[in-house]
Amino acid sequence: MRYVAIGDSFTEGMGDTQPDGSERGWADLVAAGLAAGLGEPIQYANLAIRGRLLQPIVTDQLDAALALDPKPTLLSLNGGGNDMMRPGSDMGTLVDMTEKAIRRCLDEGVKVLLLFGADPSSRLPFGSSMRRKGDALTAAVAPFTRKYDLTFVDMWHDEEIRRAGYWSPDRLHLNAAGHRRVASTVLTALGHPTPAHVIDPGPAAGGGLLAEARYYREHVLPWIQRRLRGQSSGDNRTGKYTNWITVPTPQPA
Repeated sequence: MRYVAIGDSFTEGMGDTQPDGSERGWADLVAAGLAAGLGEPIQYANLAIRGRLLQPIVTDQLDAALALDPKPTLLSLNGGGNDMMRPGSDMGTLVDMTEKAIRRCLDEGVKVLLLFGADPSSRLPFGSSMRRKGDALTAAVAPFTRKYDLTFVDMWHDEEIRRAGYWSPDRLHLNAAGHRRVASTVLTALGHPTPAHVIDPGPAAGGGLLAEARYYREHVLPWIQRRLRGQSSGDNRTGKYTNWITVPTPQPA
């Protein structure tokens, strides 16, 4: 198996930060799970870049993915989350771009895993607008499962992962527990049954005006400032694995 992942920060793995500062994330965990489930090493590439809109994902990243040598056998596609945060984003255009990317992969003989990311909207400013867009986009792409006989994983409507304990302090990116839950869901959908990762309920997260003020100062205002300057968190970045790496079969304990 040769598995390549394209997308934005969700697929790059932001929030699942390792001790060395690198980001792991659900796609890395899926690659490891596939190697374990198949009982043999697999080839893996991850071209996702934080902050990317869907258009460069289904053009630049998809071009690079299909140009890998040898060609991938499985490609995971996720995108549109950053588009939904922009005012005036057109859901119809996102659906069309998604379908064209799927067709291109299938024409190349590459199996498609289509994902819709987890829903962060309940704790975000103007989150109700984002949820409406996410609901509409998910409903529009879900029929592609039958139309193109592909694997579709809908994390947007997973009620469990909406809980605060699965999210990073910025409330936009999943933490390690969130990425583990996505990975377990994806592996099961790909035919490698994996118990869904669930965290203990734990105490309710603290809130209050001071906590909200800190959140806006540390996370919301920097995001607004980047938008005003026309900058992205992914500027001058490349995917973390732009060529095939070997993911080994886990050794028995």
